[in-house]
Amino acid sequence: MSSYQLDIVSMDGPEFSGNVQKLLLRTIDGDVEILARHMNYCTAIGMGTAHVVMEDGTERSAACIGGMLSVMNGICRVLPTTWEWSDEIDLDRAHSAKERAEKALLDEKLDAEARVRAQAKLYRALVRIGSANRD
Repeated sequence: MSSYQLDIVSMDGPEFSGNVQKLLLRTIDGDVEILARHMNYCTAIGMGTAHVVMEDGTERSAACIGGMLSVMNGICRVLPTTWEWSDEIDLDRAHSAKERAEKALLDEKLDAEARVRAQAKLYRALVRIGSANRD
């Protein structure tokens, strides 16, 4: 299978740079798979587990939350708000975040804005937990 250049740079800095066979991740419009010779493309990233098939055929997964994806002239760039390789996710921290968000959502006095924030925190924690359990 052909490969192409993939660069992943999160808010924390460079996460990956190298050749891969494919990338599968969730965008705001649904899941997309990028293969070699993909047309030029740009979209916003949603929340979900991203899968990267390395040049040697091995696969790595990551929790990918928000950001932008672009393919330009054969180079794919992922600029996520958060990118955590599955084998690096702190599951205890993710479970604690899930429990805090669930507890916050039980508060009947929570205003609409705080409820939306708590729901987003819950979903991020669930993505991290789900991504960690894939490897």
